[in-house]
Amino acid sequence: MVALVAAVASIASGHTQTVPSPAARSTERARWAAEAKRVTIVRDDWGIAHVYGKTDADTVFGMIYAQSEDDFHRVETNYLNAMGRLAEAEGEDKIYQDLRMKLFIDPQDLRKEYAASPEWLKKLMDAFADGANYYLARHPAIKPRVIRHFEPWMALSFTEGSIGGDIERVDLKKLEAFYGGRKEVASLQEQTETEPGGSNGIAIAPSNTAQHHALLLINPHTSFFFRSELQMVSDEGLDAYGAVTWGQFFIYQGFNQHLGWMHTSSGVDAVDEYLETVSNRDGHSYYKYGDEERQVTEKQINVPYKTAHGMAEKHFTVYFTQHGPVIRAQDGKWVAIRLMQEPIKALMQSYLRTKAKNYAEYRQTMELKANSSNNTVYADADGHIAYFHGNFIPRRDPKFDFTKPVDGSNPATDWQGLLTVEETPHLLDPKSGYLFNVNDSPWNGAGESSLRRQDYPAYVETGRESARGLHAMRLLPGKKDFTVDSLVTAAYDSYLPWFIKPLSALKQAWADLPADSEMKTSLAPQMAVLQAWDLRWGVDSVATSLAIFWGQEITKAALANETKTPADLDEFLPPSVPPQVALKALATASARLTADFGAWQTPWGRINRFQRLNGDIVQHFNDAQPSTPIGFTASSWGSLAAFSARPYTAEETGRRGGTKKWYGTGGNSFVAVVEFGEKVRARALTAGGESGNPDSPHFQDEVERYRSGNLREVYFYREQLEGHTEREYHPGAQ
Repeated sequence: MVALVAAVASIASGHTQTVPSPAARSTERARWAAEAKRVTIVRDDWGIAHVYGKTDADTVFGMIYAQSEDDFHRVETNYLNAMGRLAEAEGEDKIYQDLRMKLFIDPQDLRKEYAASPEWLKKLMDAFADGANYYLARHPAIKPRVIRHFEPWMALSFTEGSIGGDIERVDLKKLEAFYGGRKEVASLQEQTETEPGGSNGIAIAPSNTAQHHALLLINPHTSFFFRSELQMVSDEGLDAYGAVTWGQFFIYQGFNQHLGWMHTSSGVDAVDEYLETVSNRDGHSYYKYGDEERQVTEKQINVPYKTAHGMAEKHFTVYFTQHGPVIRAQDGKWVAIRLMQEPIKALMQSYLRTKAKNYAEYRQTMELKANSSNNTVYADADGHIAYFHGNFIPRRDPKFDFTKPVDGSNPATDWQGLLTVEETPHLLDPKSGYLFNVNDSPWNGAGESSLRRQDYPAYVETGRESARGLHAMRLLPGKKDFTVDSLVTAAYDSYLPWFIKPLSALKQAWADLPADSEMKTSLAPQMAVLQAWDLRWGVDSVATSLAIFWGQEITKAALANETKTPADLDEFLPPSVPPQVALKALATASARLTADFGAWQTPWGRINRFQRLNGDIVQHFNDAQPSTPIGFTASSWGSLAAFSARPYTAEETGRRGGTKKWYGTGGNSFVAVVEFGEKVRARALTAGGESGNPDSPHFQDEVERYRSGNLREVYFYREQLEGHTEREYHPGAQ
């Protein structure tokens, strides 16, 4: 099934580097120079790029150039990941990650998709490639790891800006087991989620605001430095501001002068797995479908990878049924996966929504039905607020449980088209005057005006409630005077509702201990701190440290007794554990704090830190280097402002002993609050700073604002940039 071939040069099937001829190169450079003259980039005093072009394509050219200036490494890496080419840069460890992408992303297919795209979209893809290539031409000192020449079709490999697309649902361990020749796969554990979960979207109707203007909170929780903040403006009606995933040419989460949109990861079931009954004869594999036996499609995929001696290549024979690629085996059957593969529609939808001028136009973009993994929280200048569920939802026979692999031999398990936008969970202008989504279900997102679970098929939502959902439900009802400032305050509200139930149980367990109990004596100081705690985080809070270390211990206990799974622990309520277990966990947490920080009475800010030392995508943290205390916590405890942090091992840091302090790598990244009045007004911040260059003043100039939640004013209108302009130039100007 697999063979290894050493090679001297990089040979990537379908990925051979295009090297333009001298004549073509001359033509390219002339075209780039003409495009650059039609673009103006204004860098404000935070380093944010405001890109102005004659046409939309000109603006795309300029914004990709600006992104490359800020962090070309991340632009290239996102495309290496999207096209299954990471191993060419990072080596053998990435082979199966690349194979996973190549099961779905075929350059030859994308070239055909590009040729079939609408002309307006082709122009944008052309401009995307031109902007990246012009940057490389003007900066010969920048050495790409792999991609030395960008091509327009590449934009179709990366059409949706969330942190992990549907393809990443495929378990890498089991993929490797199947295509790597291992026999025992059923006992393999599923891969754990490595990226922080969570995002917050809140929309407030004019009836609940002091100025009678709609408000929108945009608060994605992603890996830090995952997106660029910028503005795109053209003479063709484009004028959008917000967060752009590195290398993409549309504002992913943001606003224009008419409306705004915030995406949260959805619990919609948009991906299905099929158990295929496979037999072999005459050297071929066949799978059962109804009364037929259909031949399994075989395809050769080559994965080049970097070695110490040059490039090597691993060859795979991969298998497809009508449902999609085969990704693992289970119970003697092969498992094929089916998911959305609509790159043209997805890219169109991602771009067109940024130019929508009202609710009707925004909803029209949803009719493309190519947003498979995101819910949308929406607000506009006409006073509308709205919720859209993930809008690629296959229509299925509800008698089957599609949360598990279904019988691929039964035609009744096939998709029957897609649900219409009208049939999906959608809410416009709820009477409650607010709505939210925090990656939970939509069944509580608008108070008494919420959508009802029983009105929809079960497969439209597979998620659970969360402590953040409980937090939002406590903050929003009954408040009628929201302002930009008070919505920012709500977004940083320090309450941690996860602890309501377990802390009450701990207090009762403590009260039930005999007065002469050794445990009651030894834990008396800790209990005094927790009994006085108001369940609010803070950098000076000892109770926050003690509670979180204790919460981790009782979570471990719940998992250890095999009555809970990690997914269960994401639910609305935390786990219940016996009184003695809860008390022992407090002793263990106290001992951990003492061992790592010298005393259990350690303020949270001494533990929980933000550190940015260099531009590496994977940071190597160092307790000896400066860092900033952060008060807010991981979202799992119910904090709306999220900071996902942990200590790092010696192997991870490359330093003896690793770290004792906890360093954040994800959570609050881009944050914005937008008011839609006669003119749009917004405040925002980006984790750390705009630039990935440690020598830039904008590498971490926003850290203090990030820590305190002090969002800066957004310069949306050109006149606002007066007095706040650091530099104005055309792409290519030195």
